[in-house]
Amino acid sequence: MDKSKADDVQLHIHTPLLLSRPLSRKTGFSVYLKYDNMQPTESFKLRGVGHLCKKGKKSGCTHIVSSSGGNAGVAAAYAAKQLGLAATVIVPETTPQFTVDRLRHELGANVEIHGKVWNHAEQRALELAKQPGCVYVSPFDHPDIWEGHATVIEEIAEDLKEKPDVVIVSVGGGGLLCGVVQGLWKMGWKDVPVIAMETVGADAYNAAVTAGHLVTLPDITSVAKCLGALTVCSQSLKYYSEHEIHSVVIEDKEAISACLNILDDHRVLVEPACGAALAGVYSDIIPKLQKEGKLKENIKTVVAVVCGGSSVNLQQLLKWKEQFGL
Repeated sequence: MDKSKADDVQLHIHTPLLLSRPLSRKTGFSVYLKYDNMQPTESFKLRGVGHLCKKGKKSGCTHIVSSSGGNAGVAAAYAAKQLGLAATVIVPETTPQFTVDRLRHELGANVEIHGKVWNHAEQRALELAKQPGCVYVSPFDHPDIWEGHATVIEEIAEDLKEKPDVVIVSVGGGGLLCGVVQGLWKMGWKDVPVIAMETVGADAYNAAVTAGHLVTLPDITSVAKCLGALTVCSQSLKYYSEHEIHSVVIEDKEAISACLNILDDHRVLVEPACGAALAGVYSDIIPKLQKEGKLKENIKTVVAVVCGGSSVNLQQLLKWKEQFGL
């Protein structure tokens, strides 16, 4: 493919924004779900990763190098294939075998397993990306990634026709959070608060905002491995001082419970990283923040980003259900 044609390739799609009647009935306000799990790669990651890969193609890149144990790697491999580029994905040892198989056999990527957690895989990917013609595609820490993710808010603005009172997202490395804040600013919605959800054991963002500086976790102990960055990107912490962001940490059990609930309510299968965001409504986080005086009382409209589920299957979800006694 000629590099001038990169812009003509559609990677991410405009995903549905639908009112959740079960959640609206439960909470007393209108809850809209932004179904980015319906992207071609089953996660929001294709927005930012695809945007970065397109720019790489236009600059003459011939080989995409990614480090990810899940959604970002799948997005990078998919984007590379659609753009006619080679792809190498470095994944940590915790990556599910079905994800490795998909990367190799369905998407045609070269897959290398390296390190216990994502940060170890990243170091290997950065080494490989030094080779001529290669571009490293970070899962979350790049301005082009954030610019691509900002489109999720642009679509919400187009479909909702009104300003939401709250937006709920999951936080892993902080890329989606950065994109959401950028999108809110672009739409003139600087006064819309964001609830940033994490699980215990994958809560690098909460650790950073509590300390007032970036913190590196010793390990990722949560089942939400796709939230598994030991350190978040510095831009996400910067936005904490510039935008109303409420950092909330929940137990793994609440994230898994939310995964089970959305499966029952909407026949949608998502991973624990996404369950963390959904727990923002299923676990009554908003009333708790209101009681603490952190959110206004008259909330009418809430949007939760259903960020994805490429790293889960029904068998794994049922194992977690049993593990947590749900």
